[in-house]
Amino acid sequence: MDSNLERYRKDLDALIDKGDSLANAIQFECYPKEFKAEAAKKLGSKAKGFLASLPSFSLEYQSWYSEAKVLVKQLLPDRLEDFVRHYEKHKSRKNITFENYKIEDYLQGLKVTRGWEKEKVAGPDAAIPLFRQQVAIVKSIRSRLGSSLFDIRQLVQADLFDSEIDAATELAKNKFTRAAGALAGVVLERHLAQVCDNHSIVIKKKSPTINDLNSLLKDAGVTDTPQWRFIQHLADIRNLCDHDKKVEPTQEQVTDMTAGVAKVLKTLF
Repeated sequence: MDSNLERYRKDLDALIDKGDSLANAIQFECYPKEFKAEAAKKLGSKAKGFLASLPSFSLEYQSWYSEAKVLVKQLLPDRLEDFVRHYEKHKSRKNITFENYKIEDYLQGLKVTRGWEKEKVAGPDAAIPLFRQQVAIVKSIRSRLGSSLFDIRQLVQADLFDSEIDAATELAKNKFTRAAGALAGVVLERHLAQVCDNHSIVIKKKSPTINDLNSLLKDAGVTDTPQWRFIQHLADIRNLCDHDKKVEPTQEQVTDMTAGVAKVLKTLF
């Protein structure tokens, strides 16, 4: 089984490769004649196949952005604001210029001209350097993964959590429902505490519960209401497994809990 570090590297390499392809795609969409001529010059007979293999930037950027944003948020949080700023138009923007044009404008096909002569102010090509910066930010994560300064502790902990969830899932399959729910609950509680630490959230209680940690994350804006409710549901099942001896947790409930905790581990950082 791959370690979390190895999975990060594979996911990162795939994102970078897709980013390079999209960078070529947006260049081709903005300057088709020039790009085609350059491709023919560099690739010769292979140019036609290369051009045909390029993705549609307009159709595939959003999925790349969503995945890359999560990775930047987790591994390079100090660059997250820059990464998002290249995509999102500012809410207070009144006039569109080349300097404040965003990738979001490109996806909407926005082009701004001035006067009766239709002098170009800003168009799709303004998004090219913005996307290049986003790809550069993602590529900078690669050196961070290889740096001795990278926080290996969290990756080791994540591997441990994955192993414990696998164990809880196996217990649930063999109908050891209370044991499975209790183990999954411990993993969730520890992970939420780590997320609080990641976001510098002060935990005042000596022994906080899942609900305590869940509330802290919601109040700090780390999670939204649907995420808060989902985690609260998992906490209810955990309490049923740990404390309520009158009602036996069902196998379906515990199976849902182990799957839910696994989801939280992969989506909340």
